[in-house]
Amino acid sequence: MPTGTVRLHRVLRAKPNRVYRAFLDAEAMVKWLPPHGFTGKVYELDARVGGSYRMSFTNFNTGQSHSFGGKYLELVPDQRVRHTDVFDDPNLPGEMQTTITITEVSCGVELNIVQEGIPEAIPPEACYLGWQESLELLAKLVEPEIPSE
Repeated sequence: MPTGTVRLHRVLRAKPNRVYRAFLDAEAMVKWLPPHGFTGKVYELDARVGGSYRMSFTNFNTGQSHSFGGKYLELVPDQRVRHTDVFDDPNLPGEMQTTITITEVSCGVELNIVQEGIPEAIPPEACYLGWQESLELLAKLVEPEIPSE
């Protein structure tokens, strides 16, 4: 059963700590991670090496949801997040691994994401599309400079 890999690259006008935090904060994740047309819910998030997370995406039109979770393998503050992802659906078998690398650059951060082991049933182009939509929402969350009151 072949599996797929997607690689994404983005430059964001944001500080590394904001981008890093957006990948580990449950409230932030439900705001940006579900692609367009989906809502998200985080059931568990223990952001430490060896800790785990569980969440679901729900299709707003149909109400159908799929849940998934994984374990945190590597956390380097403001630089790297590496975790596994496993779908609850037996039609989406296997364990994926996602590596997020955050590098400070002159105008913000360079973000590189590699997701490996994508189940065969998920077309790579659909995965790319979903990630592109999610990263668009991530930029809207982490880029604004809102003054404190």
